[in-house]
Amino acid sequence: MGEPEGAVPLSPGLTVALTGGTGFVGGAIIRRLLEDRVRVRALVRPASLASCFEAKGLTWIHGELGDRESLRRLVEGASAVIHCAGSVRGACPADFEPANVSGVERIVAAARESAGHPRLLLFSSLAARSPELSDYAASKRRGEDALRSAAQGLDWTILRPPAVYGPGDREMLPLLQWMRRGILFVPGSGAGRLSLIYVSDLAEAVLCWLMNGSGLNGCFEPHDGKAGGYSWEEIRGVARELYRRSVLRVDIPRPLLELAARLNIPASRFFGYRPMLTPGKVRELCHQDWVCHDEDFRRAVNWSPRVGLAEGLRRTLG
Repeated sequence: MGEPEGAVPLSPGLTVALTGGTGFVGGAIIRRLLEDRVRVRALVRPASLASCFEAKGLTWIHGELGDRESLRRLVEGASAVIHCAGSVRGACPADFEPANVSGVERIVAAARESAGHPRLLLFSSLAARSPELSDYAASKRRGEDALRSAAQGLDWTILRPPAVYGPGDREMLPLLQWMRRGILFVPGSGAGRLSLIYVSDLAEAVLCWLMNGSGLNGCFEPHDGKAGGYSWEEIRGVARELYRRSVLRVDIPRPLLELAARLNIPASRFFGYRPMLTPGKVRELCHQDWVCHDEDFRRAVNWSPRVGLAEGLRRTLG
């Protein structure tokens, strides 16, 4: 593919190393950085090679988070390292440990050994705010603690995004598709509030961090700009107005979710898959406060989200 007319040359010396580049969020970050002529070096596991894509300025490093040599090649000469890889499915703490905790430790160690001491950006989760809820949430908190402990003297930032959605998403897509058909499934009593963020806004936040976020050394919760988040009724109202149809709200009783989760654990062992729906995930789904607070981050990196829920749904589902 030829260079766009009037394009600015790739920034000399500015290279970002990234894990999780074949995932939904990581892929969006790569594409946004490449748009600004930032070189990207991304780690890819052998099992994910089929998900790689080619682009000018993008180099894939074949390896694993557990391979020290792979990480050395990944971060060598990088100005910043973004750890976006993570495990979201699992039946026990050990399923989350390699990517969410020990992976963070190894990334920080590689950055320390790199001559340039690159800046570090850890993608955590809003779930880390309540580690008692699930093995996943606890692993995300331990990953944050590992970064804070191991990255002393380095330039680091932690982002705790809420639910991320957009084209290419697979986790939230079924819920959104049902909502377009006229049914909104709500976990538990539906009494809580939650923040959301559209994937391109999150990728833009990373670019702003890269350009303006030096020396933050803190934990931040970016969201789509809706102060106080959304209630399920507000989400239903947005869908009703957008799709110009009635939207039936269906509350799924917590005991039913818990039963399904308990049955899913032995089923996952028998059929050999890592489960998403677990008792811990049910506690997350029924938790009543998933509202972000990101004012400090927005000011610090000069970032403003552009896509609200209605526009985000339109872009995601058409």
